[in-house]
Amino acid sequence: MHLNTNLKHIKSKEEHKELIAKNEKAVVCCGRMGPMCVPVYGIMEALREKHPDIAFTDMLFDIRDAEVIRDLPECRQFRGLPFTIYYRNGKVLKATSSIQSAKDMKAIIQEVFA
Repeated sequence: MHLNTNLKHIKSKEEHKELIAKNEKAVVCCGRMGPMCVPVYGIMEALREKHPDIAFTDMLFDIRDAEVIRDLPECRQFRGLPFTIYYRNGKVLKATSSIQSAKDMKAIIQEVFA
């Protein structure tokens, strides 16, 4: 099973660790191909064009290694997919759950990556 997006897919804890180590700015959207997740992937694909300095990626929520996202302290209270995590220099700066609008995501990017 995989996510049908045009984003880079993170498939393991090792790939996740490498992503946040090699990229100063990274966003991981951890979800499924559901109605709350698909719009977020589309927004990320569009934002990728405007922000080539940010690594926009996805990760399938149901794989075992997605525990690197699911088990983050910032995600403990989350109930809705997807979990979207914003990293800078390997640290979580912001985490959101459920659907986000393009306006919401642009504001977060300005806030955490400015």
